[in-house]
Amino acid sequence: MTLYSCCLILLLFTWNTAAYGPNQRAQKKGDIILGGLFPIHFGVAAKDQDLKSRPESVECIRYNFRGFRWLQAMIFAIEEINSSPTLLPNMTLGYRIFDTCNTVSKALEATLSFVAQNKIDSLNLDEFCNCSEHIPSTIAVVGATGSGISTAVANLLGLFYIPQVSYASSSRLLSNKNQFKSFLRTIPNDEHQATAMADIIEYFRWNWVGTIAADDDYGRPGIEKFREEAEERDICIDFSELISQYSDEEEIQQVVEVIQNSTARVIVVFSSGPDLEPLIKEIVRRNITGKIWLASEAWASSSLIAMPEFFRVIGSTIGFALKAGQIPGFREFLQKVHPKKSNNNGFAKEFWEETFNCYLSDGFKNSPASPSFHKGHEEGLGAGNGTAAFRPPCTGDENITSVETPYMDYTHLRISYNVYLAVYSIAHALQDIYTCTPGKGLFTNGSCADIKKVEAWQVLKHLRHLNFTNNMGEQVDFDEFGDLVGNYSIINWHLSPEDGSVVFEEVGHYNVYAKKGERLFINENKILWGGFSKEVPFSNCSRDCLPGTRKGIIEGEPTCCFECVDCPDGEYSDETDASACDKCPEDYWSNENHTSCIPKQIEFLSWTEPFGIALTLFAVLGIFLTSFVLGVFTKFRNTPIVKATNRELSYLLLFSLLCCFSSSLFFIGEPQNWTCRLRQPAFGISFVLCISCILVKTNRVLLVFEAKIPTSLHRKWWGLNLQFLLVFLCTFVQIVICVIWLYTAPPSSYRNHELEDEIIFITCHEGSLMALGFLIGYTCLLAAICFFFAFKSRKLPENFNEAKFITFSMLIFFIVWISFIPAYASTYGKFVSAVEVIAILAASFGLLACIFFNKVYIILFKPSRNTIEEVRCSTAAHAFKVAARATLRRSNVSRKRSNSLGGSTGSTPSSSISSKSNHEDPFPLPASAERQRQQQRGCKQKVSFGSGTVTLSLSFEEPQKNAMANRNAKRRNSLEAQNSDDSLMRHRALLPLQ
Repeated sequence: MTLYSCCLILLLFTWNTAAYGPNQRAQKKGDIILGGLFPIHFGVAAKDQDLKSRPESVECIRYNFRGFRWLQAMIFAIEEINSSPTLLPNMTLGYRIFDTCNTVSKALEATLSFVAQNKIDSLNLDEFCNCSEHIPSTIAVVGATGSGISTAVANLLGLFYIPQVSYASSSRLLSNKNQFKSFLRTIPNDEHQATAMADIIEYFRWNWVGTIAADDDYGRPGIEKFREEAEERDICIDFSELISQYSDEEEIQQVVEVIQNSTARVIVVFSSGPDLEPLIKEIVRRNITGKIWLASEAWASSSLIAMPEFFRVIGSTIGFALKAGQIPGFREFLQKVHPKKSNNNGFAKEFWEETFNCYLSDGFKNSPASPSFHKGHEEGLGAGNGTAAFRPPCTGDENITSVETPYMDYTHLRISYNVYLAVYSIAHALQDIYTCTPGKGLFTNGSCADIKKVEAWQVLKHLRHLNFTNNMGEQVDFDEFGDLVGNYSIINWHLSPEDGSVVFEEVGHYNVYAKKGERLFINENKILWGGFSKEVPFSNCSRDCLPGTRKGIIEGEPTCCFECVDCPDGEYSDETDASACDKCPEDYWSNENHTSCIPKQIEFLSWTEPFGIALTLFAVLGIFLTSFVLGVFTKFRNTPIVKATNRELSYLLLFSLLCCFSSSLFFIGEPQNWTCRLRQPAFGISFVLCISCILVKTNRVLLVFEAKIPTSLHRKWWGLNLQFLLVFLCTFVQIVICVIWLYTAPPSSYRNHELEDEIIFITCHEGSLMALGFLIGYTCLLAAICFFFAFKSRKLPENFNEAKFITFSMLIFFIVWISFIPAYASTYGKFVSAVEVIAILAASFGLLACIFFNKVYIILFKPSRNTIEEVRCSTAAHAFKVAARATLRRSNVSRKRSNSLGGSTGSTPSSSISSKSNHEDPFPLPASAERQRQQQRGCKQKVSFGSGTVTLSLSFEEPQKNAMANRNAKRRNSLEAQNSDDSLMRHRALLPLQ
């Protein structure tokens, strides 16, 4: 069975070797062999295998100069290592390099060669075979290029744990170590590249793009990652198409139709050059211009696409390129290539023929030329334009530096440097094995591998733990996914003014190590759009929304297709194309254009506004008038009118009115905490003090006049001290209410944002509306009691009691404060304070005018009425009026009794009143005597009531003649006796002057 397996593997290896002749590989013997996979050709010729004969290996076409340069980089690195005295001394590295032709089939064909050789070595068939040309096992493979090819190769090499270090395969799928166990790479994976593409689109404020991807393991995962990043940035994708270099013409036409009809100007392409080339050719044929191409690293600098004849279509390309490296001596090494000097490089002959468009004769080199070398090839791609008959023979003396090809473009060594780094990574892993100290190794019990019998899986182990510094001073170590994290350069395609070729201008970079938001840098001044324009193209589904508006979703359309909606009041947007409007801070409001926030208007009852000035003037007028009245009363304090109005209480009443007018000023101006806490108590206490004075004064006079016989008890009870005590007690209740209010829920200044959006009303938060209700309610209660007593006192002598005016003032007070309640509840902002000020002023003016203006008028303009006689006359008239009513009442009662007894008319009781009831005065006086009595400061009053009229005649002399006057009056009226009512009448007549 073992022999059978050996024969099978040998057969396979023999067939594989036959398929790869000497000119189809680069091979060199060594102690340790490294494998290499490079795309020396861009593809294979289509050939129908009808299987009528043994199938032949497909033919590779379209020479790739860059692929040959990458191969040269591997050879250069190996030779440099072999000549190094410190790296792998006494060890020689060999290589076996194959052409993948940029196809999976050719790559697997080459990979089988590596696997087969390793399998033969593992069988240890030396005792059965005499293999003099034995080649050691391949312990690591450098390659391949495309991610799709590397995926297939990695699956096969992973079965045997042969390490594979790729220099250009960036698919993020290859980071899956469960599937690709032995895969590593010196190029960053596409996850960072896809993110960088989305960042570029966001940077230029594009949001409407199309995507094209190669239908392989490179394009599909890359574009999928881009879609994820685009969705996070609200970038919409108009179309998404897959392409391949093997797509038929109809499929290419369909993709071109989509591109042509799309309104998206930016096209993101995740593809390799060969896969994209058929599409670009058709776009060039149709002359579809005005598109911006965002290129992935795989084709951003591809010689297949970056051609002058394509520039008018793809001149606005922005792409990614790997960070360029430095390889000292590599330029000279490239220039030394020659078919005669490159015995180990079977690809040198074809390179020479394609470079100089000539052919080498069969005798030029000691090996037959491959028949494919003389086949025609596509335009400008390195295989000539005809058969060998149309090519001149090569002399061998051609100068490699005289021809411009991608092979000699070593200004930016990117993939070439990755190849160089991959070889050195393997060499350093071998160096770690070579210098391993037993007991400190990576294997069981710290053991070390034998460098002379090293196996592939041992090299893989050391590669996973690799850490070294490259020639540029950078640290190289593979992460847990076998990746190296690297940065990208951002390039823009320019047309060279010198020779018209396409050059790659570096316009920025992407640093994957930086924090998010700071990774991308672009120098816009270096970018040329379409080869000449500096203006950034527009690629949005909708036009940008100006500041002050936001994007509004259109139903049924992608989120990038929107309409511009004005920001609502109180919100703003200060940037173009805002997704949402921002709310203004609490104390700010949006301006007219909604582009910024401005401070809200502050409103309160200000001293400077007309309304505030008017209220202030009225308050000052009230203070002035009250002060004027107080001055008048002070100046004429000894006059009968002032004395009759209870002088001391009048002073206190005027003081309280001054406080009422002054308290209204606390409601004007910007509310502060102290003014808010002071204004309501000041208003409440002032009004209670005022009403208390009126109540005590009115009630005192009423009680005196209502008393049957004035006694010393009445005089004591209504003494001045007791009156002030009652005023104090009434006021003290209000003070207690205010203290409790200020202690439990003190008012404070409050900035109200809720009443109107654009205005901040600075008002006083009362703390407790219940407390305010108690304050006003108690004031109204006292006013109601005062109104009751005033109403009862309305018939007392008006010269000093002013009952009618107090009643009227209380009516005004009630009207004002009853109207205040709904007005207070229905207004807001500064008008709340204004309503209360108006109520305070109206009530204060009502009290001042009704109680004091008539007295001031008499004092100033009617001094004749401000006399003792006038006051006593009025008082006596009231007394006689009361007595007359009582007399008539008794008379009527006596008459009714007499009539009930059937007797004659009874005599009327005697009195000092002359009654006239349908009869003449029994003691008429001449007219001259009457006039003389009036001149002697007497008075005569007629009081009408019931069915008759009572005429009262009183005469007042000087105080010392009062007794004589009384006796004359008694005689004149023929009154012999006085009842108790006479004494009461005399007391009331003298009361105002006491």
